[in-house]
Amino acid sequence: MSSQVAKAARRVTHELHGIVVSAGLMQKTVKVRVGGQRWNKIINKWFADPKHYLVHDPNSSLRTGDVVSIVPGWPTSKHKRHVVKNIIAPYGTPTEERPPIPTLEERIAEREAQQAAKRERRARTEGEQKE
Repeated sequence: MSSQVAKAARRVTHELHGIVVSAGLMQKTVKVRVGGQRWNKIINKWFADPKHYLVHDPNSSLRTGDVVSIVPGWPTSKHKRHVVKNIIAPYGTPTEERPPIPTLEERIAEREAQQAAKRERRARTEGEQKE
């Protein structure tokens, strides 16, 4: 499993910080706004250009207004490609009263368990089809 952790750690090329703008409307998913700027060549001025990401929140521990750090992860659905790393500044209820955010090792272990179950199901169905 340590090789999986090392591979995942190498894959994390950048960590983004943003504000949760929508939480509780989707299961295990939040929308995070990450700030950015864009230069307008005609006016010669920087303009705000925020970007929104759908982020996987495994334990539904985030609330609207939280400042969080997100990292790239496995594709969870069609539009979710990032996962919550930690809460930088909670808004409202303190983090001690919320479900914990899983660490990288816990997420890798859960993914390996899911893939092992999937391999087992495939082997079982292939065995039934051959008979």
